[in-house]
Amino acid sequence: MSFAGATPKAMTTNAMPTNAMTVDVEDYFQVQAFAHRVARADWDSFPRRVEANVDRILSQFECANVHATFFTLGWVAERHPAMVRRIVASGHELASHGWDHTRADSQKPEVFRQDVRRTRAVLEDIGGVPVTGYRAATFSIGARNQWAFGILRDEGYRYSSSVNPIAHDLYGMPDAPRQPFQPNGDGFWELPMTTVRAFGRNWPCSGGGYFRLLPSGLYRAGLARVNRVEGRPGIFYFHPWEIDPDQPRIDGAGWKSRLRHYTRLSVMAANIDRILRGFAWDRMDRVFADLLNAPDQAPERAVVAPHDASPIAA
Repeated sequence: MSFAGATPKAMTTNAMPTNAMTVDVEDYFQVQAFAHRVARADWDSFPRRVEANVDRILSQFECANVHATFFTLGWVAERHPAMVRRIVASGHELASHGWDHTRADSQKPEVFRQDVRRTRAVLEDIGGVPVTGYRAATFSIGARNQWAFGILRDEGYRYSSSVNPIAHDLYGMPDAPRQPFQPNGDGFWELPMTTVRAFGRNWPCSGGGYFRLLPSGLYRAGLARVNRVEGRPGIFYFHPWEIDPDQPRIDGAGWKSRLRHYTRLSVMAANIDRILRGFAWDRMDRVFADLLNAPDQAPERAVVAPHDASPIAA
């Protein structure tokens, strides 16, 4: 099946594209890898480290003169309103990561609607700015819950960055477009995570765990290829806990969860500094402004096979 998409017009010149830097604001005990060990009802019993880590990131970005998009959990924002205001005051985009890191593909449509509505309202109330971007926990919008895009548009969002077009055991929609696309042809954009196409498949090139697990030079080469050969901006993401090697360890986590979460935390901040210096970066809403601010004249609708489009019951 072919998909329609678009490349931002401002990014098709001979100049190197400006890439989108993003932070998924959640704490170390809220990640999907530990969901089987840490109950949401117990979250308030854990020492929170997210605010101190976000402050470190804000300083890092300030030193590099970089602005970013902070996809923030409503649960975190409610408990750290001063941190949210510092994000906004520093010139960064405030966006939604949902309320409490519940996977979107585990929610029924009306539950999802309540989640994204509540989160947006709280973020806007605290931050004092419009919130128009959304990223699903664990990239959990895929073939079976594309109904989520329509709900996001109805609730006032302008874009999502929730699809990762790779094969992965926890997420992924490898048949999705690698470039921005309009899922329903109604002016709402999905800005998928960056991949490199090689050997007949998509390879991750958007940060996160892969950035820590693999040599950082491999990521830099992949992003340079996307920028130079394809003439497109990339999207990079990481989490505040990834620059915190001294965070408390979660008891009883399996080897795969420990590998994904704890590997190379001690070098993450330095490697981020390296890519901040090596590429141009900005907020999502500015990198993709020509798409997001254009009249609603959509390309051909991009969907997956209809038999995969039904929601999953919670």
